[in-house]
Amino acid sequence: MISENLPIIIVLLPFFAALLTPIIAFFQRVAARWYASAMVTTAFALSIWQLSKVTETGTIRYNFGGWEIPYGIEFVVDTLNGSIIVLVCFMGMLSMYFGMHFVKGLSRLKSGGFYTVLALLITGLMGMSSTGDLFNLYVFLEITSLSGYTLIALGGDSGVISAFRYLMIGTIGASFYLIGVAFIYAQTGSLNMSDVSELVSSGEATGSVLVASVCFIVAFGIKMALFPLHGWQPAAYSNSHPATTALIAGVMGKIPAYAMVRFFYFVFIGQRASLETLMTIVGVMGAAGMIYGSIIAIRQKNIRKMLAYSSIAQMGYIAVGIAIGNYYGLLGSVMHIIGHSLTKGGLFFAMGGVMYKYGTSSLNSMGQLYRKMPKTVVTIVIGALSMVGIPPTTGFFSKWYLALGACQSGQYWYVAVLVVSSLLNAIYFFRLLEKIFMDKEMTNANRMWDHRGELPWLMMIPIILCGLGIILTGLFNTEIVGILGIAVQGVV
Repeated sequence: MISENLPIIIVLLPFFAALLTPIIAFFQRVAARWYASAMVTTAFALSIWQLSKVTETGTIRYNFGGWEIPYGIEFVVDTLNGSIIVLVCFMGMLSMYFGMHFVKGLSRLKSGGFYTVLALLITGLMGMSSTGDLFNLYVFLEITSLSGYTLIALGGDSGVISAFRYLMIGTIGASFYLIGVAFIYAQTGSLNMSDVSELVSSGEATGSVLVASVCFIVAFGIKMALFPLHGWQPAAYSNSHPATTALIAGVMGKIPAYAMVRFFYFVFIGQRASLETLMTIVGVMGAAGMIYGSIIAIRQKNIRKMLAYSSIAQMGYIAVGIAIGNYYGLLGSVMHIIGHSLTKGGLFFAMGGVMYKYGTSSLNSMGQLYRKMPKTVVTIVIGALSMVGIPPTTGFFSKWYLALGACQSGQYWYVAVLVVSSLLNAIYFFRLLEKIFMDKEMTNANRMWDHRGELPWLMMIPIILCGLGIILTGLFNTEIVGILGIAVQGVV
């Protein structure tokens, strides 16, 4: 039955889209785009069904080939990663539709290749979120990375250089992850996360576990662009293809952050006391990134670069929640993963639309944008308010839970950093709004633009849905926390 195989079906749908899209594109490129988009849309619908099942009946475990654990590979879906999978499918689906007008003038080969790589990125992200196997996570991590490098390189000459830089640094991160897995396997003789958790759950952390934990922090820190391991990120986010930046910046960096939560609070649950010092280091890195990213973002004249440096600060919020480690801290961290994905995704979708229509992302070229693109500007305003942390947007509630967690653990200095970072966010986002509403009208219209109105509807729908998502996840944060809390409560 479909319901019994949901974990693998959801991952296979975009994978088959990636396999067949080039073949279909050879005969009919428009059909190929719609086929890939339909497959990801179906995966999104099934992911919602899967999350509802997990909420009602508990964790789903899917064993490949009937092999018993720990000998076989396993997908494990609880309310935590079930929510992340819905997020990945949602943002992937929106990126599929948003990109259609960017590739409509390309050849069959290039158009099919674009959607193939985009579907592979979605496959990798969903696989990383679903797997319960240490080495299988590495496989999906590499699928994610290789497709991410390609989509960044599609941004032009600057994108190629940025992709190469990311490849070099990302390879270091992947190597650290493999070294960590080797130490865990040497200690336990197992690669299954549940089995490893049982084997290392008692007693003091051994040298192998400690070394592996350091390797995982470095690996995931690089992949999520945690300060000071963020060197690849600003150029990659600002130079990637405009049709895919929302997925790359909004989601791709969040899945390694989810993996860090999974490792240190589910796999190493019995070693939390021994790893407390490492979590403190993660918290300091996160807090420093919150200030650094915000300060550097203030100096940017290009909006995409401003949003890229802002993401360094936002990853700091997630890291701080992981470091706090209590119920509210972890809830705030996961809520920020979800909320920031929608917020930053919506902002990058909006800027992609501006670039499509006017060919610029310069801050000084945004004058009177609200007259030209009013619906797009609404999402920009909502996104800016969420980034600052103004209710009822999702950004306010994730920061609120982080502050509650910090107060509950007596780490009040985190609250001070949260406040300072939010004030710095207000400086550069309100400056953006000032340019949009107060500056003189832009004159650098893209001469290739021939569409009457704001944007094609396939581009407007992702922008509007992200804006609505920012508001709805804020208004219904209690219900979302209730779902996430089922998994979080079990480990805290």
